[in-house]
This record gives sequence, structure tokens and C-alpha cells, in this order.
Amino acid sequence: MKPIEIEKVQHWLDTFLNKAVYIHVETTNGAYASHLDKKAYNVGAYVRNVQITYVQAKIVVEGNTYRVGLKTANGWIYAEGLTDWTIHEGAKLLLAGHDHKGRLMVALQISETPFDY
Repeated sequence: MKPIEIEKVQHWLDTFLNKAVYIHVETTNGAYASHLDKKAYNVGAYVRNVQITYVQAKIVVEGNTYRVGLKTANGWIYAEGLTDWTIHEGAKLLLAGHDHKGRLMVALQISETPFDY
């Protein structure tokens, strides 16, 4: 993965507009929190291979990270804290947010085909 380039990511987001796509959205602090602070809560969300169609996509900078929002007919899906991106297998947009130690904190992936498990 490489640091987000806002224009290139926006271009890829736009290639999926008005198409049935599969998304993967994941957030976690995993074990990163509780082993540092016994009072901390581990939190996370995981959604994989949900098919959506979005009609608008936007990437914006938020300090030193990025937020991507996908507008569907019924609402929004967004991920914030993104730092890196790549194109996988020629057509899958993978976005991730890593902390200062390189640990995954958030992921948003978009593809016209389902993701492997």
C-alpha cells in the first residue's frame, strides 16, 4: 500500500458509481487498547461482501488522514482515519488506515466481485 493520493482515489471511487459493488468495512482497535490500559474497551466492526450501489462518492482530508463517504439510495457508508491505498488484482480498491506503529485501524474495500474469505 502507499499513502493516499486524493485525486487518484477519487478517480477509482468514481469508476464504481451506479454499479452493484461489494464492500468490506472494518474498524478495530483489537488488542491494541486493552493490553495498554486494562480499563479500555476493545471495539470493532466488520462487514464483508455486502452488495450496494452508491450514487456519490467523496474523499476528503481530515488533518493527516482521510475520510471516504459513499452515498446510497438509503443513506451513507463512510470510513475515516484512512491513510493508505492500493488497487488489488487490477480492479479492487483497497483503502486502509494505519496507526503510527503500522497497525490496521480501519479498512474500506470496494470491488465488483466478492472478496475472498
